[in-house]
Amino acid sequence: MMRRLFGSVRARASLGATVVVAVALVAAGLAVLLVLRANLTDQAELQAEVDARDVASQVALGHAYGGLDLPDDRPVQVVDEGRRVVAVSEDLEAIEGAGSPAVRAGGSGEPVGDDDDDDDDPGRGEVSGDDPRMSSGSATVDGERADYRFAAVEATAPQGQTVTVYAGAPLATEQDAVGTVREAMLIGLPLLLVVVGGVTWLVTRRALRPVEGIRREMAAITASEDLSRRVPEPDAHDEVARLAVTTNETLAALEASVERQRRFVADASHELRSPIASLRTQLEVGSAHPELLDVEGAVRDTVRLQGLAADLLLLARLDAGERPGQGRIDVAALVREEVSQRSDRLPVAVNIRAGEAEVEGSRGQLARVLGNLLDNAQRHARSSVEVTVRREGAAVVVEVADDGGGVPVEERERIFERFVRLDDARSRDDGGAGLGLAIARDVAERHGGTLTVAEAERGARGTGGAVFALRLPVAGG
Repeated sequence: MMRRLFGSVRARASLGATVVVAVALVAAGLAVLLVLRANLTDQAELQAEVDARDVASQVALGHAYGGLDLPDDRPVQVVDEGRRVVAVSEDLEAIEGAGSPAVRAGGSGEPVGDDDDDDDDPGRGEVSGDDPRMSSGSATVDGERADYRFAAVEATAPQGQTVTVYAGAPLATEQDAVGTVREAMLIGLPLLLVVVGGVTWLVTRRALRPVEGIRREMAAITASEDLSRRVPEPDAHDEVARLAVTTNETLAALEASVERQRRFVADASHELRSPIASLRTQLEVGSAHPELLDVEGAVRDTVRLQGLAADLLLLARLDAGERPGQGRIDVAALVREEVSQRSDRLPVAVNIRAGEAEVEGSRGQLARVLGNLLDNAQRHARSSVEVTVRREGAAVVVEVADDGGGVPVEERERIFERFVRLDDARSRDDGGAGLGLAIARDVAERHGGTLTVAEAERGARGTGGAVFALRLPVAGG
């Protein structure tokens, strides 16, 4: 149960925020307590120093130890160099941390100087100007025991006797204030953490509500396999909204890909059915009546079936992300080689205008592209086909033009789709399966190039119809 609870983002966010706030509050509370304690202690030390210097000033003026004006509610002790107590405050009953634990004067109690005879006044003593020594201790004054901060100040009487005055200031105010703040923190901190955790939980829940909606819809899409569904997109313009938009874009791309795959399988099945059925019929007739076997037709259907299978295999490899090789290919030489293999078909004129026309890639795949373009041109040309190789900046351009009927503008992108053939091509007995141009564009793009079709200009040779332009980046360009 606990594992499931803290496995949610909401719980982890709430716990994390609570822990961070707790650490911050504890650190801030400790800092406040330390500063408060230091300030109040400084005030106690200042009070103790004022009392000690006041008594020391009386000693320096020659007042008798028994006649010193000492505070009644705070401990004061005057100790001579022999650590004998010469004066103490009246209600002091016990003391620790001062000059001596004694609380009764052991000195003569006589005045240090004669206040009645100015002529015999030996002069004025002095009070030490050094910073007082500070110490902590406790004392019992009028039956109440408390902690004190003691200040020790040295004073010299007019007759040269040096004493140390210890005056204490109570730390009760500091202790009460620190205790009050500490109790308030111990009570308020848990309550504040509960509030922080609750608010974080509610805010996180509200922020993640669209994510939960996206998750539920994705689960429903997975269960139903209906890729036409889309996840809800929040009205806010935040990360969750962008996640929903990206998810829907991914679903749209996936739906289109699956639809293309379904059409591909359906079209492939349809295209394979015809040659297989024809070949089976011929073999069955030949088996029953050998004299009626059309060997040439069977071979033709077998070749057609073999070519279709090769096209489907190449498309499958391209769809799987197969990358072309990195060899260097002389495009002009490759064009001449492909044209020479078609000497039994419609003649092809070759026009090489490029001095250096090397590209990087797969020789076999580029040969397949040129072969498909030449097959398409010879299939649709009336009398002539022309191949031109030239340089355009950092690209090698191969144009294959024919003087056929051309390609209508609205069909110039559609003919590069798989299994697409225009009506005039379907009427031909030797029409292909509609994969040649799709394969050619796929290979061109994987080589970093493009393949487009336009209307061929009629030149001196009188050619027209369609011109296919293959652009490939120059090797090392």
